[in-house]
Amino acid sequence: MDTPTTETSARPKRRIRRRRTGVALLVVLVLVTLAYVGASLVVYDKLSLTSAECGRTNQNTPASFTTAGIDTGLYLMPAYEAVTFASRDPGIDISAWYVASDRGPTGPAVVLVHGHDACKREGRMLLAAGMLHRHGIGVLLIDLRNHGNSTVVNGRFAGGTREYNDALAGWDWLVDDRGYAPDHVGLFGMSLGAATALIATGEEPRVAAVWEDSSYADADVAIQAELARNGYPTFLRYGGYVMALIRSGDDLLSLSPIGAVAKLDGRPIFITHGSADSRLSPTYAADLAAAVRAHGGTVDPWIADGAEHTEAIDLQPAEYERRLDAFFESSLGEP
Repeated sequence: MDTPTTETSARPKRRIRRRRTGVALLVVLVLVTLAYVGASLVVYDKLSLTSAECGRTNQNTPASFTTAGIDTGLYLMPAYEAVTFASRDPGIDISAWYVASDRGPTGPAVVLVHGHDACKREGRMLLAAGMLHRHGIGVLLIDLRNHGNSTVVNGRFAGGTREYNDALAGWDWLVDDRGYAPDHVGLFGMSLGAATALIATGEEPRVAAVWEDSSYADADVAIQAELARNGYPTFLRYGGYVMALIRSGDDLLSLSPIGAVAKLDGRPIFITHGSADSRLSPTYAADLAAAVRAHGGTVDPWIADGAEHTEAIDLQPAEYERRLDAFFESSLGEP
């Protein structure tokens, strides 16, 4: 009988060690994957949440509102109408306030879109509406889905990639229900509302003009910055994108403001941002302006010196009003 050699007897032991190593690596891989998925879910849940609280606790109306210590007496709009209409997404109702100008539907009108966790009652939105209205421009202030008094779908926001259909529903209402000419209706937005207004303008070629105050530009870049600002590793964004698709059906990278400006085809755009914005970097304004110019458009961004996020209207109200009125008068038709 042959006596087993040392080499022959060692082979089963090596196979056992390899199997154990493989099992250990698989266990580690599973644990790491589970940890990544769990962390991605926690981050998505925290950073995507929004609130409709503004619609319940804020008592501002077009007829009576305050903001940032500014004398709003010149900007009050007592003759406003509360309206509701369907979003372009089925099953979602949008709450809004409409204030006609003295020229009615023969003149220009603007849909105003608020930011994250705000609503149509937010003081800065009402101030901007009042600035437009006192210069003869009709205004429609809307509550985005999951905000204010509009339908709460899932309590989350999608960076404008879903909400743009709410802004366009406002545009539809002015054109179809109130008889405004499409080339006399523009969009205005602040923060999330600015991103939403830009995406909406890109998706609807009949929107005549858009004013954006403090938008992000590229979605992936902005999400990385938001993760870092909140102390999370930026690599979690990949899991966050998957969680958004699974939990809410939202493709956060499907549309973005910087992609939208490529579709403007020369339509007027105004870009403004605060130089001291710690929420969304003022470099986004430069990125958007560069994209506008790269696609044949013209734009001269106004970077408000020392202004924090959407604060330009508070710090320089007279200049804000002058620029706002001049932009929409020239792009939507002279009042």
